[in-house]
Amino acid sequence: MNVTQVFLATLTGFTVGALFKFVEVPIPAPPNLAGVMGIVGIFLGFKAMSETGVTVGDVMQALGLA
Repeated sequence: MNVTQVFLATLTGFTVGALFKFVEVPIPAPPNLAGVMGIVGIFLGFKAMSETGVTVGDVMQALGLA
């Protein structure tokens, strides 16, 4: 993970969020922490499945459906 990219992405997001508030338009993101954490959870779940190599076929087989 490149810390500079993460920092620049965070700074860019902050700037865009401030601009949205300044021009008084709703942000194109969940307006509360719970919604944002839901998106973080989706990302973490995706990364976990990518790293472990688990597929739909594996899950179906483990449940006895394949």
